[in-house]
Amino acid sequence: MKLTREIKTGILVISAILLFIWGYSFLKGRDLFTNYKTFFVEYDNVEGLTKSAAVTINGLTIGKVNSIKLIENTGKLLVELQLKTDFPISKSSIASIYEPGFIGGKQIAIIPNFNDKTIADDGQKLLGNTKLGLTASVGERLVPVQEKLEKLMVNADVLISGINNVLDKKGQEDVKKSLSELSKTIEQFHKASGSLNVILDDNKGKIKEVVSNFNKVSSDFSKISDSLNKADIGKTVKDLQKTLANVDKMMADLQAGKGTMGKMLKDEALYNNLAKTSKELELLLEDVRLHPTRYVNVSFFGKKNKPYVAPVNDTVSKVKN
Repeated sequence: MKLTREIKTGILVISAILLFIWGYSFLKGRDLFTNYKTFFVEYDNVEGLTKSAAVTINGLTIGKVNSIKLIENTGKLLVELQLKTDFPISKSSIASIYEPGFIGGKQIAIIPNFNDKTIADDGQKLLGNTKLGLTASVGERLVPVQEKLEKLMVNADVLISGINNVLDKKGQEDVKKSLSELSKTIEQFHKASGSLNVILDDNKGKIKEVVSNFNKVSSDFSKISDSLNKADIGKTVKDLQKTLANVDKMMADLQAGKGTMGKMLKDEALYNNLAKTSKELELLLEDVRLHPTRYVNVSFFGKKNKPYVAPVNDTVSKVKN
């Protein structure tokens, strides 16, 4: 079957038209043989985002910004995203405008929500937000520093003006005089330091002797401390504490009237009996001294003992009564 010239011409024209359409789409960044997904995002401010800006997931470019349109009556911006990926993007995924560097311009990062299993359909709207870029972040941090620097400069101006007001001719003369006196003081200090060096040089031997004596004393003190450690002072202190505890217990028993000593201290009847017995013994000894014949009769020549004559005043009987 032969193709006529008309058929060849038609095929050539159709091929040229298809080639033109493909070339135009290629120049616009769209491949006719690739399956694209389109999503839309609304922003209050795109922060300098431009058409054909990259769209990424975790830094990987998966598409571009196809168009940016201003929505009437709202003032918001509708951004069309053209993605060429089979990665499942959920409905609650966020399209965040960010700045990857100082020079690269704005881009959009898709932040997927893996907890949401509902996949977004082609042509659906995604949530959007804006992250501060490096320049904006640095600018925000520099604003407080700039304000503080301005306040510092104002205070410095006030201080300098105050110094200028204070340092008139008389003040300048006083400052010069003070500097001169300070120079003299430093000179005197140098002289004093020189004298001190001379004194130290003259007494090096004595200073060495004092240092050696101090070392000897410290050595003796260390030996004493070692001896005290070896003496087991802790055990001695514990034994002393036990002894004191026993003494405290003994004193408590005496105060409570326990035992013989406690009863002697606390029992008044026993005390009275002892006092009475002591008094009777004293009277008995006194009576023996005054009247020994009542108790001892000695006969050397065979005489009969004299009968006992009771005293007229019997003090012992009176005490007993």
